Amino acid sequence: MTARPPRPLPPIATSMLAGIYDHRLLSTTQLHALYTPHAGQRWTRTVLGLLERRGFVERIRSPRRLSLWFVTVAGADAVEAAGAVVQSRRKVATREQAEGPLKQHTIAVNQVGVAFVLAAREHGDECGPDSWRNEVAHPISPPRGRRPAELVIADAVLTYLQTAADGGLALHQRFVELDRGTLSAEQLAAKVTRYTRLRHFKASADASAEPAWRGYYRSWPHLLVVFADQPRARMRQRLQRTLALSASDPAGGGVAIPVSFAALDDLTSSGPFAPVFFTAQQPEQPVDWLGQPQPQETKNDASP
Repeated sequence: MTARPPRPLPPIATSMLAGIYDHRLLSTTQLHALYTPHAGQRWTRTVLGLLERRGFVERIRSPRRLSLWFVTVAGADAVEAAGAVVQSRRKVATREQAEGPLKQHTIAVNQVGVAFVLAAREHGDECGPDSWRNEVAHPISPPRGRRPAELVIADAVLTYLQTAADGGLALHQRFVELDRGTLSAEQLAAKVTRYTRLRHFKASADASAEPAWRGYYRSWPHLLVVFADQPRARMRQRLQRTLALSASDPAGGGVAIPVSFAALDDLTSSGPFAPVFFTAQQPEQPVDWLGQPQPQETKNDASP
């Protein structure tokens, strides 16, 4: 009896495979929101099942029995052969790595990206599945002898192209730091200080040289710290301690950078254009991700 040939992959499967490759680990729900929002989630599962049977992806289960997907070596080969690579370095996780301690962190970082993608669709802006990059490293010191350059590694860098009422375009970028409360407030504050160093680091000793970050970005990306998996009282305390500690850190040179804070639950449920953010400059005033305050008549307690 002749074996039945495998069912052809639908066109969306290529995009989904590339998305899993780029973002390391995505849930079925996230993939549905990103790639098949106008179809039922059953279709999303069907496409993922086809990719799984081809050996391109594998899955693990989250504590809530939700499937979390990652690419195999064969899947990575297929993405690279198709020329669909957004980032230059290869990202193939073993099952042990996918099930490891960074699992929840990676899914939460990607949920930040999903929130912005959904907002862009609603507002007619441009922000898609390839509009954020995970774990982007930036040098903040020159290499010294055998010692490599010191780095600050953003959990993600997000790019959002906003369409203005007059038809103009505004490019917004954000460094994203996901805080699940696994680090001390001192460590989180030190990470904020490293972004301050990045803003002023020059790869050249020439006094007239521009900061190194200008080789990557048109304008300085504001820092967005997103709290997850913590009670609100703890998030509020971490926000206050992080601001106080980073402001007093001599490594920062006493120069503040634009930084805002939000709870992942608020960002997911209300979206980035809701006043669910708190800035370092006005930590008691809720604003949206672009710094716009909420109207007085609709104020509520969204404080992290």
